[in-house]
Amino acid sequence: MTLTDEVAKRSAWSSFMGLLTAAVGIFMIIYPFATATVTAELLGWSLILAGVAQFVFALNSQSVGNFFLKVLLSIVYGVCGIALALFPIPGVAAMTGVVGTLLLLQAGLEAATAFQLKPLGGWGWFLFDGACSLVLGILILAQWPSSSFWAIGTLVGVSVLVNGVTRVGIAARIHSGARDVQKLARAA
Repeated sequence: MTLTDEVAKRSAWSSFMGLLTAAVGIFMIIYPFATATVTAELLGWSLILAGVAQFVFALNSQSVGNFFLKVLLSIVYGVCGIALALFPIPGVAAMTGVVGTLLLLQAGLEAATAFQLKPLGGWGWFLFDGACSLVLGILILAQWPSSSFWAIGTLVGVSVLVNGVTRVGIAARIHSGARDVQKLARAA
């Protein structure tokens, strides 16, 4: 089997995984509250693990100040993680408020960047991105906390869907390139 055959075979597998990922993204968009709840629980358990790791790092600290800072961080991670893991629904509401606020902050930063770059080509894309972030942030916060039922799950689902579609597109381009190389090799 030649290298181009191997690349073509692997790109086909990548296309399949991309389609599967896109299907999961669509499922997440259809069931946004379930997606948000699972996301909150996973984030909670991740924070608990990070808290344990931070405590282990604290035990290896070289100074007293560093030790207490790492212990404090491990406690914050642990408490936030336990709260999210045990109470995911209020956690989803809190995460939704944070995401809405972050989108408003991002909108301001993107607009500022756009106007700093204004004489250069492409500055409008930054402004467009900022406007989209502003609209989404306002949509989320204007309906908060009821937006918790759709916002986080939909955003995560869209991200997974876009990731799957992107993977399929890249894999198709790689597959096409491998076939082009094979044709050139046969012609030579």
